[in-house]
Amino acid sequence: YARADRPERMLRVPKYRASLVDPYREHLRKRRAEDPAVPVQHLLEEIKALGFTGCLNLLHKYINQGRADADRSHIYPRRLARTILTRPDNLKAEHHDLLARLTAACPEMTQLAAAVRGFATLLTPCARNADGLSRWIVEVRSADLPHLHAFTRGLDRDRDAVNAALTLPYSNGPTEGVNTKTKRIARQMHGRAGFTLLRHRILLG
Repeated sequence: YARADRPERMLRVPKYRASLVDPYREHLRKRRAEDPAVPVQHLLEEIKALGFTGCLNLLHKYINQGRADADRSHIYPRRLARTILTRPDNLKAEHHDLLARLTAACPEMTQLAAAVRGFATLLTPCARNADGLSRWIVEVRSADLPHLHAFTRGLDRDRDAVNAALTLPYSNGPTEGVNTKTKRIARQMHGRAGFTLLRHRILLG
């Protein structure tokens, strides 16, 4: 994302098999950086002198696939989203650096990362979070991030419940945990046991 000059460069990076050209990749990169118009035939003669045993077509294909170009920063969109949403304390140092580069690549990414961090601070229940949420919504709506605008509209539609979640120390997590455990036990019995056995298993478990 950081070095992409067009949308196509942000597509999933293809995985290639090992090639006879791989050992000469750095030489090709250096020569193409020095002279972008260097003929492929000249490159072939140079790497043959270094021990290359392949043919011209193989070198053509290697270059056309972009495998001789400079390394590009890339990351799958799902992994980038997970990295942005991860608590900063849980990120490794290299992930911090990568995230900093990617989120600084364009104004939208910078605004998105800032909005996510701002909302994350509200997830620790506190009486001041209701006002903090109002300020966060105003800031997000001033940014050019349509998907977050839709998210803020959803917050407004159920604002009382959202305020309660952000300000009160209570949680329905334990209840949901019991529900999940009950469903798991019921699935283990494959629907062949009645309520009495299910009740005994829950009470004795």
